[in-house]
Amino acid sequence: MSNFKMKYEIVPRYLSGPSKRRPCIPMQSVIFMVAHDTGNPGSTASGNVGYYENSRNDMEASAQIFVDDKQIIECIPFLTDAPEKAWHVIYNVTTDNQRYGADANDAAGGVELCYGGNVNLTEAYKRYVWVLAYSCWKYALDPAQAITGHHILDPKRKTDPMNALKLLGKTFDNLIADVVLEYNECMEEDDMSKEIEELKGKFQTLLNTADVHIKKINDLEAKASMSVPDWAKDAVTSAVSKGLIDTPEGRSYDFYSLLAVFHRKGLI
Repeated sequence: MSNFKMKYEIVPRYLSGPSKRRPCIPMQSVIFMVAHDTGNPGSTASGNVGYYENSRNDMEASAQIFVDDKQIIECIPFLTDAPEKAWHVIYNVTTDNQRYGADANDAAGGVELCYGGNVNLTEAYKRYVWVLAYSCWKYALDPAQAITGHHILDPKRKTDPMNALKLLGKTFDNLIADVVLEYNECMEEDDMSKEIEELKGKFQTLLNTADVHIKKINDLEAKASMSVPDWAKDAVTSAVSKGLIDTPEGRSYDFYSLLAVFHRKGLI
């Protein structure tokens, strides 16, 4: 996308499908996003996607995107191709329906944050925040309203993404604020580039207009004081011989035109 700063690469590594984890069912619309963490400290994005692929027909649990400190991997199409459903929130909780009027599996993207072990959580968090912001931009969602947590939708069973956020000393509200900031920064940079291009265009228009006016001024100045043109020489000679003018050179275009008219009419 050209209107949002692509700070990181999104690597498509789709699970084989149709399978239990990737049913290959298209999403009809994307209404909101669900923030998750893996709940498995030390696991990487690549490791999680590899595990999903190897167990693709053993269970249904899935998500579209995994993020660690080195990669953003999309294992079910969502941002790099037409979005497909993933099974990341159970259907028999109704919080998603109450909040957004739809089930998360049908209308939300699921993003998993990797943490712990050798994962640099600060770097992983930067990518996590960015991909949530980019998802909101891609699907025209308000990042301040359209992101919820798994722990919010299913509080009796789930604590993610708070497992990872607590290690960073962050609340869920901090996450949302960070996503909003990232969204605005990526958009502001693009808007600035657009504004610069618009200013360049306006400046070029001014230059072109100035060139036209300068040409007109030069033409007027040339006509205000010029040598006798060939077409007026007979008229000037006649006017000089009759003592009507004594300085024929350096007169204006209009002066010579008037003499030529008088001469043709036989007046001089």
